[in-house]
Amino acid sequence: MSNEEDFMNEAEDDARTVEFIRNYLPQDLQEKFTDEELYYFIDVIAEYYSQDGILDGETDDEGYMDIDLEEVAEYVVKKAKEEKFGDYSAEDVYFVVEGELEYVESLDDEE
Repeated sequence: MSNEEDFMNEAEDDARTVEFIRNYLPQDLQEKFTDEELYYFIDVIAEYYSQDGILDGETDDEGYMDIDLEEVAEYVVKKAKEEKFGDYSAEDVYFVVEGELEYVESLDDEE
């Protein structure tokens, strides 16, 4: 697969992720976040997972990993503030983090 095809596949997956998260969010948050913000959040979530080594971690007997969603949400909020992207509450961003994880789990269910 070429770099261009990889890029297109990633862009399509990100678009599906954003759509899934938007539908997952409680009604009051669906209109609070723009697509641009959701794209930013999923990038920062991925960054957190790769830096924290979560993706390399051990799973439990049922194949699940222990991920502290509150910690991930706090990281996203802190990073957004540091990068002057915006000022968000961890409580609101928590639903985005949870939605992103649900999306990934839905992909696992399809396999």
